[in-house]
Amino acid sequence: MDTILELLQKDAKLGVAQLAEQTDLPVPEVQARISRWEEDGTIMGYQAVIDQSKASAGEVTALIEVKVTPERAGGFDRIADRIARFDQVASCYLMSGGYDLAVLVQGRDLHEVARFVSEKLSSLDGVISTSTAFQLKVYKQNGLLAKVSPDGKRLPISP
Repeated sequence: MDTILELLQKDAKLGVAQLAEQTDLPVPEVQARISRWEEDGTIMGYQAVIDQSKASAGEVTALIEVKVTPERAGGFDRIADRIARFDQVASCYLMSGGYDLAVLVQGRDLHEVARFVSEKLSSLDGVISTSTAFQLKVYKQNGLLAKVSPDGKRLPISP
């Protein structure tokens, strides 16, 4: 991966001048690369990584494993696209292994997620089965450790 992309992934607030300084590239070159990546979809957007336990009251996240019947003409893509378009779906991935899609869903509470699974997801043509696991605690999210020690230092790494 390009160094500029790595830096933006770690801190999307970095400005073009900061990126240029850290990569020893001229500012116009950095701006041109970023513009090109935004246009071609390499950079899909910019987001803050939010600690939901501090930002929202009781919101829950669930990982739903979904088995589907691939369509003759579209394979997994059409059904995955339909699932990904639901507002409750935060992420949707085609997976190898025992199930086909991993769907990350967010809702106000357990009941809202359960309703989504039973009324919207499970009822889609092509969905064979689902298995839902609710997130209990976050230790690391999007490459960032969720907690630091009380003195503000990161915990030591151990094998």
